[in-house]
Amino acid sequence: MIGHLAYAAGSPCPTFVLDAARLPREETALLVHLAEARRYLASAGGAHVLKIALVEPSAHPMFDLDYRFVQALPGAADQFDLRGSCGHSILSAVVAAARSGMLERLVPGVRIRVNVLNNGDSVVCEVDGVERDGVRFTVAFVQPRPVPFTELLPTGLPRTVLDTGGERHEVSMVASANTYAFVDARTLGIADTAALFGAGDGLLARLELIRGAAADLLGWPRDGAFPKIAAILPGEDGGLSARAVTVPGWHPTIALTGAVCLGTAVRIPHTVPWRIAREQGAPDGLVDITTPGGRTAVAAVTALHADGSGDGALLWSSVARKHVTFQGSFVLEPLSHLQFEEVAQCLALSGAA
Repeated sequence: MIGHLAYAAGSPCPTFVLDAARLPREETALLVHLAEARRYLASAGGAHVLKIALVEPSAHPMFDLDYRFVQALPGAADQFDLRGSCGHSILSAVVAAARSGMLERLVPGVRIRVNVLNNGDSVVCEVDGVERDGVRFTVAFVQPRPVPFTELLPTGLPRTVLDTGGERHEVSMVASANTYAFVDARTLGIADTAALFGAGDGLLARLELIRGAAADLLGWPRDGAFPKIAAILPGEDGGLSARAVTVPGWHPTIALTGAVCLGTAVRIPHTVPWRIAREQGAPDGLVDITTPGGRTAVAAVTALHADGSGDGALLWSSVARKHVTFQGSFVLEPLSHLQFEEVAQCLALSGAA
């Protein structure tokens, strides 16, 4: 069997892409194989790669690719979280699938439709440009039906108070692409963007405590990767500034799914992001997000009730100017029995050429 590595700009690490059709379907057996693959990758210097994408051509007529995300957890090779998704890894998987011949050649204008098995998301990856080792995308998270705002709020409320065992924090928990808890950084004593981006372990620890309380509320394990959390506040140029947490620390930018979730939250009345956006005088349309690693913009398209009740539904969200670099293919020796050796060797050589 061969593995592929691709890196989406803004992600904390590359994504390790594998052919799902050659792996067991049953979860326990699958994770045993992934642990072996992870040990082999670590022995080759890839211990920092904590994102795994399992892909295969989709049997569903509406999709080109079935995708399953696996978050590898630090500390032990056999620790994983299969609960959420990763937008950067979706793009990396599309590039690797095309390089391996699983998909058609990527050229400008091609749209690859991805079925996210983790949570049922429908993701359209439109190719904007192709370079020798890179591809530029616009990504749309398309809902098969309008999703009422109430279904995007895991607690049923736009704001929820969490107790961290000594402090109470108001957050907005929103589930769009991934489940996030958004907190106004100013309530944590962070005054502005410079202070947010310059904060260290103290703020990280407080956010991890809040994230743990959110996980408790959802009935999810505290030591997993989900839900995610991000601290936000008004940006200096009319947008929002955000600092997000990933595994195992600060995210260098913000996850693609985090940008989608934040853009959606801005459109849901009375959430923390909605309130901050109105402070900035930019309640609708494109949302500019500034992070320590750069800027991104997301658009969430919603349908609002004509009666002005505040009820509405999400139609789709999109993020533009995403870039992926293909880093190569290699024979995965511990799993070589899952693919003819000759085929694996040829594909690895062709990917590295």
